[in-house]
Amino acid sequence: MNIAVDHSIQVREVSDKRALNTFIRVPWTIYRDDPHWIAPLIMERRQAFSPNHPFFRHAQWQAWIAYRDDAPVGRIAAQIDELHLEASGQQTGFFGLIEAPDEAVFASLFNVAENWLRDRGMQQVTGPFNLNINQDLGILVEGFETPPYIMTGHALPHYGPAIENCGYEPVQDLLAYELSSGTLTIPRVMQALIDRSGERISVRNLDRKNAAAELETMRDIFNDAWQNNWNFVPFTSEEFQHIGKELLQVVPTDFINIATIDGQDSAFIVMLPNINEAIADLDGRLLPFGWAKLLWRLKVRFPKSARVPLMGVRQQYQNTRFGPALAYMTIKGVVDAGTAKGLEKLEMSWILDHNHGVRNIIESVGGEVTKRYRMYEKAL
Repeated sequence: MNIAVDHSIQVREVSDKRALNTFIRVPWTIYRDDPHWIAPLIMERRQAFSPNHPFFRHAQWQAWIAYRDDAPVGRIAAQIDELHLEASGQQTGFFGLIEAPDEAVFASLFNVAENWLRDRGMQQVTGPFNLNINQDLGILVEGFETPPYIMTGHALPHYGPAIENCGYEPVQDLLAYELSSGTLTIPRVMQALIDRSGERISVRNLDRKNAAAELETMRDIFNDAWQNNWNFVPFTSEEFQHIGKELLQVVPTDFINIATIDGQDSAFIVMLPNINEAIADLDGRLLPFGWAKLLWRLKVRFPKSARVPLMGVRQQYQNTRFGPALAYMTIKGVVDAGTAKGLEKLEMSWILDHNHGVRNIIESVGGEVTKRYRMYEKAL
């Protein structure tokens, strides 16, 4: 579908800190009337886009802002990830961080991002990746009526159709499951297997005194577990250590579990307190009093919800009876820890819609799909 060019729209590159700050603030205008959107912490966003972030050791990106009548109304980024090019063998670039109020702005933004990728030899574009597959991704297409959990995105209902009208086709759906922490039940058949495997499988909390080694173990498990999944890009050691150090500032030790079978570390899970609960009224700012509010809400009141963004079982066990046992035991470990802190509900996301093995495990313990995110692609 061809969308008429709106000559009142100008798209400008983000080329300095002032423009980056404007880029970060675009969503405040987009979602000003949406009661479910939660403003991200501006300080965290600046760090995520800093040239010093480990992601940019193997990737290049460019961001743009769309202006209408000289007011910022939309944004987009384009990325080329060398690790993805090596892993896939395809000249595929990414788009991400897209926000726009209407189809005309979407079209203008995609035009500049696609040209940038095309000029650098890319033959296809996939997204949204914000900024890569191991970070925030997807456009929300179902579940607009509730706030997003930590490190997940929000969108308006017109986003998906507008992207498709710019020539993009759906390529992958990602699901978010929610379950009540107090109602977690392990199926009898699986409990019997866990009981029989008790001498072979053990679960431990992350050892903070050896955090770097523990994080490297988790990275190794993750890269092994997910290597055959859609658009997989391995975590570098530097990236995983960077993320781990940030998370350990706010994640209780018993929210991170590693499972061992026959002496080999073979599965892990990470559960994050839903910080979005704690920052919902801060409008993205930690100063002058945001820090105090955030610390009190995390240390004293503690969020009533949490999210599992990272989980993995080594491939050698995925198609054996031990795979589900490892998954169930790690899930139960963090849910029990959360329940002890007053946790009421848990989101597990994102789950590939065709990953029926993981979906069956989550559904068997009471999980229900509450949000759907969509990935798109287009030939350049």
